[in-house]
Amino acid sequence: MHLFYAPELDCSRDYSLSKEEAQHCVRVLRMKEGDKVLLTDGKGGLYQAEIVQAVAQSCVCRVEKQLEDPQRRDYHIHIALAPTKNNARTEWFVEKAVEAGIDEISLFESRYSERTNVKAERLEKVMISALKQSFKAKITTINTIVDFKALVDSAKEQYKFIATCEGAKRVKLKDCYHQGGDVIVLIGPEGDFSKEEVAYAEERGFRPITLGQARLRTETAALYALQGIHFINF
Repeated sequence: MHLFYAPELDCSRDYSLSKEEAQHCVRVLRMKEGDKVLLTDGKGGLYQAEIVQAVAQSCVCRVEKQLEDPQRRDYHIHIALAPTKNNARTEWFVEKAVEAGIDEISLFESRYSERTNVKAERLEKVMISALKQSFKAKITTINTIVDFKALVDSAKEQYKFIATCEGAKRVKLKDCYHQGGDVIVLIGPEGDFSKEEVAYAEERGFRPITLGQARLRTETAALYALQGIHFINF
């Protein structure tokens, strides 16, 4: 079955898909009355529904039953990165991270940042598309750009890491993160974090980590860290 995003879903009454979702359902997928679909409210709810009305720009669904979310996790993954100079690379990370499974993405401005603004609306569209593609029931939180120090100061996760290319104190992710723990990983820009930024993060409980010998692009390093956390929890 196809999955559609229904953020205002109320199971007690019929639900009309948004214009964009309805067009995709009826015009692109050519679905019709009586067909079964999946709906998610983005809050963890996953439902089976039947289409009761399908016209050009309108699609009305009736919820039949709630389903268990097979991808639900009991730990929180938060990746924070400096936006890349090329917007497409940041969008690529958001898409792949949502598909892989991530709870929160933060963007920050640091000393060597190449970009200090992003199109939030575009990232949200990419995120919703990836959510539907990978059958996620819970939407990823994407936080707008903040100052590096403000982000560090606000981190509340049990495990806090800063990935950097230099430094004798760095450890491997697998040696300092344990299954089931809420975690945040900071990924710097192409020019890496400054020594002062790493020191600031360390003073506030962040551990410097290495992601290997290869020099990775920002978006690659962010996805690498995410997948490493999933691997440890598998």
